[in-house]
Amino acid sequence: MNGNRFLHFSFLPLSMRMVFTMTLLVLGTGYLFAMIQVFTVHAGRDGNPSLSADDLRIAYSGKEGGTRLESALNGPMQGMLPAEERQVILKWAHEGGAKEGYDTKIKSIMDTRCIACHNGSNPHQPNLTNYDDVSKLVAKDDGMSIGTLVRVSHIHLFGITFIFFIVSSIFAHAYMRPLWLKCVVIVVPFLSILLDITSWYLTKLWPGFAWLVIGSGALMGVSFAIQWITSMYQMWVYKVPEDIVECGGQLPMIGGKPSTQTNC
Repeated sequence: MNGNRFLHFSFLPLSMRMVFTMTLLVLGTGYLFAMIQVFTVHAGRDGNPSLSADDLRIAYSGKEGGTRLESALNGPMQGMLPAEERQVILKWAHEGGAKEGYDTKIKSIMDTRCIACHNGSNPHQPNLTNYDDVSKLVAKDDGMSIGTLVRVSHIHLFGITFIFFIVSSIFAHAYMRPLWLKCVVIVVPFLSILLDITSWYLTKLWPGFAWLVIGSGALMGVSFAIQWITSMYQMWVYKVPEDIVECGGQLPMIGGKPSTQTNC
C-alpha cells in the first residue's frame, strides 16, 4: 500500500474495530470524569458554586486577602465536612487563626473530619494534626507552589499526550475532507496541552492568564469530541464514498495525490 494512503474503518477487520470502539468508550468515560474532577477541585473558590476564571485565578495565583485554608474549604474540600463546621473553621481563619481558638474549636473538628487523610503521611497533602502545621495554612494564599505545578505538569504532559496519541491514531482512519482540516484536528490537542501547562505558570505570574487555561482546555475538549464522534460514527454508521469502496478503503490517487476520481 502506498505510504501516502490511509485505510478507512470500514475495511478494517471487525476485531480491530471492536478494539478501537472499546478503547474510545473507556477513554471517553475517563475524559468525562476528568472534567468532573476539574470542576470539583476548582469550582467555588471565589464563593460561587459554578466554575469560573476567578476560580482558576485563585487556584494558581492565590486570593488577595485570603488564606490557603479558606481557599481549600471554599473549593475542593467544601463537601468534606458539614456546612456549620466549615463555617467555624472559616471564621477562625478569617480572624487570624489564634492558637486559643484552635484548641477550643478547631482541633476537635479536624481530628474528626480531616486527619484520616491529612495526617502527615503524604508529603503532597497538608498536615493537619497540630497547630504549627495548620497555622501555615492560615498564611496568605499564594496559590499552587512551583513544586506542585512541576509535579502536576509532568503527569499531565505524559498522560494526556498518551491519550491523544491513541485517539488520534484511531481517528487517522476516518475520512475527512479537506485533508488540512483533519490534520488541524489532530495537531490542535497536542499544541493545546503545551499551551495549557504554560498557562498555569503564566496565571501564577499574572491572574489574567486564567482565561488562557480555559481556552486551551476548551480546544482540547472540542478536538477530543470531534475525533471521538467522527471515529465512532464512521466505524459503525457512515457509508464511505463509492470511489473509496472501489479502491478497497484507500483514497483514489492521481499522480501520487488524493483525487476524487477513481484511480487506485
